[in-house]
This record gives sequence, structure tokens and C-alpha cells, in this order.
Amino acid sequence: MRALRRFTVRAQLPEQLAPLGELVLNLRWSWHPETLDLFESVDPELWRATKGDPVRLLGEVDHDRLTALAADRRFVRRLTAVADDLQDYLAADLWYQRANLAGAPSAIAYFSPEFGITEVLPQYSGGLGILAGDHLKTASDLGVPLIGVGLLYRAGYFVQSLSRDGWQQERYPGIDPHGLPLTQLTDSGGRPVKVAVGLPEGRTLHAQIWKAQVGRVPLLLLDSDVEDNQPGERGVTDRLYGGGTDHRLLQEMLLGIGGVRALRAYAGVTGNPAPEVYHTNEGHAGFLGLERIRELVETGLSFDEALEAARAGTLFTTHTPVPAGIDRFPRDLVARHFGGDNSWPGVPVERILELGVEPDPNVFNMAHMGLRLAQRSNGVSKLHGIVSREMFAGLWPGFDAAEVPIGSVTNGVHAPTWVSRSVLELTDREPGPSLLSDDAAGFAKISTLPDDVVWSIRRQLRERLVAEVRRRVRASWLERGAAPGELDWVESVFDPDVLTIGFARRVPSYKRLTLMLRDRERLRRLLLHSERPIQMVIAGKAHPADDGGKLLVQQIVQFADDPSVRARIVFLPDYDIGMARFLYSGSDVWLNNPLRPLEACGTSGMKAALNGCLNLSIRDGWWDEMFDGQNGWAIPTADGVEDPDRRDDLESIALYELLENTVAPRFYDRPAGGPPPRWTAMVKHTLSTLGPQVLASRMVQEYVQRYYVPAAVSARTTAADGLAGARDLSAWKNRVRASWPGVRVLNVDSAGLGDTPQAGQSLVVRATVELGGLAPEDVDVLASYGRVDQSDRILDPATLSLAAVGDSEGALRYEGTIPLGRTGAFGYTVRVLPRHRLTASVAELGLVANP
Repeated sequence: MRALRRFTVRAQLPEQLAPLGELVLNLRWSWHPETLDLFESVDPELWRATKGDPVRLLGEVDHDRLTALAADRRFVRRLTAVADDLQDYLAADLWYQRANLAGAPSAIAYFSPEFGITEVLPQYSGGLGILAGDHLKTASDLGVPLIGVGLLYRAGYFVQSLSRDGWQQERYPGIDPHGLPLTQLTDSGGRPVKVAVGLPEGRTLHAQIWKAQVGRVPLLLLDSDVEDNQPGERGVTDRLYGGGTDHRLLQEMLLGIGGVRALRAYAGVTGNPAPEVYHTNEGHAGFLGLERIRELVETGLSFDEALEAARAGTLFTTHTPVPAGIDRFPRDLVARHFGGDNSWPGVPVERILELGVEPDPNVFNMAHMGLRLAQRSNGVSKLHGIVSREMFAGLWPGFDAAEVPIGSVTNGVHAPTWVSRSVLELTDREPGPSLLSDDAAGFAKISTLPDDVVWSIRRQLRERLVAEVRRRVRASWLERGAAPGELDWVESVFDPDVLTIGFARRVPSYKRLTLMLRDRERLRRLLLHSERPIQMVIAGKAHPADDGGKLLVQQIVQFADDPSVRARIVFLPDYDIGMARFLYSGSDVWLNNPLRPLEACGTSGMKAALNGCLNLSIRDGWWDEMFDGQNGWAIPTADGVEDPDRRDDLESIALYELLENTVAPRFYDRPAGGPPPRWTAMVKHTLSTLGPQVLASRMVQEYVQRYYVPAAVSARTTAADGLAGARDLSAWKNRVRASWPGVRVLNVDSAGLGDTPQAGQSLVVRATVELGGLAPEDVDVLASYGRVDQSDRILDPATLSLAAVGDSEGALRYEGTIPLGRTGAFGYTVRVLPRHRLTASVAELGLVANP
């Protein structure tokens, strides 16, 4: 019979082993080798059986074993040393404390719908969640005072398996929070702390709060599976990205609104400072801005004033390069949940709906709301920043896409999580700084390592991957219904001396999982080449509702099932963090072939590169800016070819050509049977030069310096003197918007040049401007100038602020001098833009007056 409910009973630890319980509840163990080694030594066989889950380990370990360990002075000394090391880590002054950043925030809230920290806490589906987990871990390592906010999904994402014919199947095993490395947030009386979010028709959505401690960073996870809720509300946090539109809206209301309320409750219970900066990781958490507006309206601000105060301290990060990837809800559904009997006093539903306006009047766009509620925003690679500025340019009419105020911080990955121990130990044997030092200086010494040492480590990692592939292939076939006696062939799957290519990611169509199958016979020849064979390990999950993605998975699986190639190509189901570590470290080449420019960043190749794996990728996302010709290979793209089949054909041919004529020959070019010199040179170059660039420490430091600190300064400035700054900025914006139709550039002329302008001369530019009742300090009159193309578009313009020099019949005259610093076609223009000390960009209001 089935149990009605399940729960986990944890072991009662002897007093000498009490620090074990503390170590388990701080997820630093997930990236700290010494702690993992300590857990394994508790019971090595059980550690393997529990798949490295320390909570399960302590829940299942035999009491006699614990008693023996408590009497083992050597184990207790190790335990004490590891526990002391954790306390030192938690108390140390790290980069953030040592940097003495003027205006640094005392606390930063980081909202995300998913967090990938460890496979033991299955609260992630793909890259967005893994990035969020790496962001929290790195903030902890740098001492950045981050607080994570998310949801606790009682069934996680899903466990993937395959049917006999290769069709993806999903399973949602229940998760018991008491069996996870979590603690429940309780008040001083030991009662669970809960938050509530109002719903239409007098309903209320309640949630309890669980806390995962990620090193120094607390992660608050809201859980709606509480008795206070009706059955419908109780299931809101059932699955990550599960349910229909109504369900998703409730999840996002709980994440944003309930998340802010959870932060308030956490500060009240712990005494920790409330966040000064709010980082919205994608549009899913956008409702957090509405809750902060509601709070401020309750203090006496108007909606517009509260909007400015909330925006000042908010950063929005977009992760999608395509409109289809944005959460969009029916406008009527949002109106029903924020209006009528569930409306907030002083927060009119009409104003809320304006925040999500897009060209389709029936749709509420969460990304548009996120951008409108944040004074600062960014994409996640340089190319993605360009794509985002173009995609969202309509929110800033009158501005060129290059001027849209969306910056970029290229993602990075958490090296202690993703760099294999073999690579770390290899570099630690050499004199000089550690590979994981704050300044990443340790990567430089890799270039001096002997080729045979590097090659030996790479083979060792490939051998580990081969063993893991065989284990998982066997398990998958057994689950698909094969009998053990049918699986003798599994022992010949893969070869530790064959060129190994990894490909693993989510399976939306733009990532083109099956591009490699465009010419199956050619792929078959590459796999089975008599002198230069390749082997391919593939993994990835399609969304449960995406039958097109499932079909792609099935096509790969059915090809890999063919007895003639199954020793050289495999699909491994249930891709997760645990599997990923083997793939990233053991592959020789990491393949990525998305449709450019639809890959926002794509960090899997970064993790592979940190282990000496070479990237073979379309120049999209991070690879577009970091490929240097020696750290891997760029697959040529057929940009401009509109027929998608034709484009896929051309790019697949380019992929085959590279594999056959460049990649494989270089791998197998081994003079006198030794290591391949050109290959090992590329591996060393990748590790020593690309390694420091892809680190999440670089990413988080950029966020701190370019976004968190400026946002904190803006938030404090608008909040000073009883929120006088917010009131002033709101009044100014309303006055500027009302007056802007009267702002005009009446005349522009220039002087100072003869008939043949020459480099080194100067051009005096004059403009006559009518301000429509605004004061001169309300505007900036800018001259933009530089080289022009055939259509007179100014390329990479420089700007000069013109000075007011007098009146002219009710208008103002402005003047400035432009240097002619280069030869060739040159042009300039003059524009009027709003200006205020509390705006973060000249384009913030989306207003501009052109001649």
C-alpha cells in the first residue's frame, strides 16, 4: 500500500558528532572537497548509495557506525577541523569587505524562479537556475551580502526517463522538505513564519518559508503546501514551470509579492538589514516591484512617487533573446488578480496594467513590466545585450537601438563547483597561487605544464566519463525494459582513447539538438572512422509540454540505439548537476550549435572550458566575444539565409567539415605515440587565458561595481529626507512629460570650416531650442557626431553637451565645438533630452526632441 504522506527521520547524533549536523545544513559542502570527503568517510558504501546526499546519509547510517565514529579520535579531529574551517569562512573579511566600495549596499535581494545549487536540492530546470545557484555561491565566496528568494517546488522539475521507442517520459517524485538540507523559518516562539498573498474572491494564498544556507548567503524558499490553504492554493508550488496560465500567474505572484514579504519577515526574525537593492532575475519575479510600490504607498507616497523610489534600487536581468521566451499573461487575467475585490488602496489596477503593456493590447508582458520597474537592466553577454536593445527598443521610441538603456554582464560559472579535482590538484602541485584565488592568477601557470602531464589528466577524466556513461546506459536500458542478459554490449560502449564530444542542454528547437543528424551517413562515418573515430555523449530535457522537443530527443535516441553505432553515441536521460560534472570534465570537445543569435549566453561551454575541454560552437552568446582562434573552433554561420532547412544544411556541413578535417586530425596527431602537441597547446591556452574570463567571480564583481553599488546610491538618494528625492523625481518626470510636446529644435547651423574641411580643424555647432516651458536645467542639448555610412547614419557617435549662450525670441541658443579628429565621411546632429540628477540614463523617460 502507498503512504499518505512521507517524511524523513534524521539520526540523533552523538554529542561528539554534533558539528556534522551544522555542516549538512550549510550547502557550502556542495563545493568544498574536504567536507565532501568527510561525509564520504562516515560510510563510503552508503555515501555512494545515497548519491552523495548528506541528509540521506545521516538519515540512513547505522547507529553503531555513528557510535564508533564518535569514539574515533582521528575522525573527530577531522570533523572539528572542517567545522572550524566553515566558521572561519563565514566570519572572514572577503573581497567585498576588503574592497571598500563607496556606497556599497548592506544587503541585496536576488529573486529567481529556480536555483541550481546541488542535485540534492532539485529546484532547477536548466541554465537560468544553474546561473542563479552559481551567483549565490560566488557571492558567498566574495562576501557579497546577497539574500536569495525563490519557491520550494514539492516535485521539483521532473525526472526524465525513456520509453522503449525513445520517447521522453516524466516522473515527479514527491519531495519532503525535512529530507532536504533546509531549515524552516520560525519566530521567537518556534512557530513557523508564514506570508500571505491576497487573491480574487476573498481567497488567500499562504506560504511557509524554508531557508537553505548557501555558504554565507541565505536562500528563502516559499512553500504553499500548508494547511492554511485550500487544495488549489496548496498546489501552487507543486512543480517548477508546471500547470497552466492561471497556475503560473499564482506562482509568480507568490515569488514576487510573497518574496518581498518573506524578506520582511526574515529581517524581523533575524535582525538582518532589509535589502537596499533588488535584482530581478528574469521577468518571473517582476511582481516584486508592485509589492514594494504598495509598501511605499502605505507610507503616504503617491503611486508615481512610490514607483520612482522602487525603481531606483532595482536591477532587471533579461535572459531571453526571443519574444517567445517571455512570460506573457492575458491582460484580463492580471486585471482580475490585481483589481476588484483584490485591489490595493492607492495602487490602481489600471496603473499596474500599464506596466505590462506591449503591442498586443490583450497581453500583459512580464519582461516589459520588469524593465519599467527597474532603473537599471542588462543582458547576459555582449551579443545578448545588442539583441536585447533591439528587441526592446519599442519601449524607448525615438532612440537608436544602441542607445536603449540595457547593458550587459556576461555570465560566468562557479569554478569550485565545476572544476574537477584532477585539474585543481594538477595546478596545486605547481608553485604559485591557487587556481581558485580571488584574482584567478593561478590559471597563468597552466601554460608552463608539460604536455604529457596535461594529456595524462585529460585521459584520466575521459576514462571516468566512460565508466559513468556505461553505468548510466545500462541503467537506462534496464528502465526501458531490457533484460540484464541483453546488455553485455554495454561494456564496449565508449573508449577512453577516442575523441569524445559532449552536447548537453535543454531541448528547445533553437538549440538544434539534431543538427548533427542532418547527414546521418556522414555522422556514422565520423563515429566509425578506422583511424580517427569520435564518440558523442548527449543529454538534455524537453519541456513536458513540448512534443516537438520530445520528438528531437526521440530522433537522437533512435539513432543511438542502432547496434552499428551504439558503442560510439549515447543519449543519457535525466541530465542534472551530478551528470554534468562528468560530461564537462570528461569531454574533449563541447559542441554548441544554436541558431545565432538566439543563445543568450550558454554557460555549459564555460564549465567545460574550465576543465580543458575545447569548444566547438556557433559564435553566439559568450563564445561570440571570447573565441580567439586558439581556444576552440567557431562553426561558420549561414547568417542571412532565410530558408531554415537550407541554413541547417549549410551549418551542419560546416560542422562535419570541422570535425573531419580539423578537430579529429589534431586530436590524433601524436608523434611517436606521445601526446598531440597542437591539441595540448590548445588545452593549455584555453585554461590559462579563457579560464579567468568565464569565472562567476568576474561576473559578480561586475554586478557589484556596475549595478549594485550605483543602485544602492540611487535608492538612498531617493529615500533621503523622508523620500524627498522620490517625490522630486516623480514631480519632475510628470512636468517634463506634460511639457515635452512643446520642446523643439528650431534651427541648427555650424561655422568655422572652409570649403575643404581637414582633420585637426574644429566645427562650431549652434542650435536654437524652444523648451516648451521647461527650465534649461531640465534638459541636455547634445551634439552627436562621428563617421557616417552611405545612408548618413552616424556610426559609434561621440557626444558633446552644448552650452546655453543666450536668448533668441523666446528660445535659447546653444553652442559647442566639435573636433574633426579623423578623415572620411563625417556628420553630426543635435538633440534635446531630459536631464535630472536622479536618472540613470538620458533615455530613461523615452523622450527626445530631434531637429
